[in-house]
Amino acid sequence: MAQTETKVLTAHVPLQLVEKVDQMAARLERSRGWIMKQALLAWVDQEEERSRLTREALADVDAGRVIEHQAVQAWADSLSTDTPLPLPLPC
Repeated sequence: MAQTETKVLTAHVPLQLVEKVDQMAARLERSRGWIMKQALLAWVDQEEERSRLTREALADVDAGRVIEHQAVQAWADSLSTDTPLPLPLPC
């Protein structure tokens, strides 16, 4: 198996967070570094998805695929009633 090149990153982390990481590492029988790498991977994935969704939403706005605020508000207000409105669609 080929080894992936790595680089050490350093961060100042609050002691309470370090304690939680250490507890998770012990519970999962993994190293602190493994826990940190998993957390960083999850965060990067989340931020990439957020960026993709933002670009997609901006493209919808540019194309005029929007829903009027009043329609969304009326729909949201109706959700707690016996006769909720259908989900509003773009104009």
